[in-house]
Amino acid sequence: MPINQTGREIRLGLIGLGCRGKSQLSVLLTMPDVNMVAVCDVWEDRVDEAKAQCRAAGREEPAGYTDARALIERQDIEAVLVMTGWQTHIALAVQALRAGKSVGMEVGGAASVEECWQLVRASEETGLGVMLLENCCYGREEMTLLNMIRQGLFGELVHCQGGYQHDLRDEIGRGDINRHYRQDHFSTRNGELYPTHELGPIAEYLDLNRGNRMLSLVSMASKAAGQAAWMREHRPDLSGLSFHEGDVVTTMIKCARGESILLTHDCTLPRPYSRGGRVQGTRGIWMEDNRSIYIDGRSPQDPGYWTHRWESDKAYMEEYLHPLWKEYEQLGIRGGHDGMDYLVLRAFVESLQEDKPFPIDVYDTAAWMAVTALSEESVALGSAPVPVPDFTGGRWMTRAKEHRGQYEL
Repeated sequence: MPINQTGREIRLGLIGLGCRGKSQLSVLLTMPDVNMVAVCDVWEDRVDEAKAQCRAAGREEPAGYTDARALIERQDIEAVLVMTGWQTHIALAVQALRAGKSVGMEVGGAASVEECWQLVRASEETGLGVMLLENCCYGREEMTLLNMIRQGLFGELVHCQGGYQHDLRDEIGRGDINRHYRQDHFSTRNGELYPTHELGPIAEYLDLNRGNRMLSLVSMASKAAGQAAWMREHRPDLSGLSFHEGDVVTTMIKCARGESILLTHDCTLPRPYSRGGRVQGTRGIWMEDNRSIYIDGRSPQDPGYWTHRWESDKAYMEEYLHPLWKEYEQLGIRGGHDGMDYLVLRAFVESLQEDKPFPIDVYDTAAWMAVTALSEESVALGSAPVPVPDFTGGRWMTRAKEHRGQYEL
């Protein structure tokens, strides 16, 4: 089935029209089988901008709301997209499920484990699905690595690493001006605040919730110095605002099959962007930051004691390019974040059209988002180990990959 297949019309409501909501709306408006029925944001100017965005795309102007409950209660909407600040994602998703709507939810970390359980219970009790819109799971690099792993290139996987390593001092420091939620979180919390960009692809590599699961984690936070230093230089009017989020937060996770995972959150020090990927198994290793790979018996070796030598991953990335991306490149890449935004939204839309389970389901959503709350607990306990709940209720041992189709992960 081609990526640009248009099925039955999907009538959506979109809550949250900030930077992310606005950019994803632009992608959705290119899809002829999507009807944006209603939009909502607490800021009325954002609602007006979204309406204008729809008109400029040649679409009918959607209904606009500043109260999410009014949008959720509409009877002519099949599914709701939640793209608000992190702290409201799950609460709004639960409301939508209880109102009979499927949910696509933007990424972020949970404030508590209990709200993750509330999400799971609401989905199970209503029989409606939740999909975390983790675009990195559909990145060209991540899907190609998944294809390498499934074809056994790295042998048996032992260890994976990933990070959200991104200089966000300006975004955080001007959050009060730009109405961005990160400032509140960095000033009041301390943990792995944004785990899913790195953890999502790793969860697919390691079959988490489908034959494997996270058992426990340990988090450690460095001191918080970077954002305060930036504020003194660039925002002296807010230089007294304190920040608790450690400049570098590392989280180690142990899996039921024995693999280890290392996550790094690093957003308040000067640095280039990186998701810090690393995949390591019994036959080889791949590293994102030096764009290199070593495969036992295939990569070149030098004579002498130091025999192993890195090689570029470029040829491997072409040889093992995921079938979905081969088709996508023929179609023409579109949307933000190098095309991955379009693919994750199509996965959501086409799952609804074909009445298939979402490829990133409510159990994945709860487990990945819970890492934030669990890491905060571990940091607060002096980096003590914290158990990771089994949101599947033991079904991870026998759960197969339920989504059958081109977007299956």
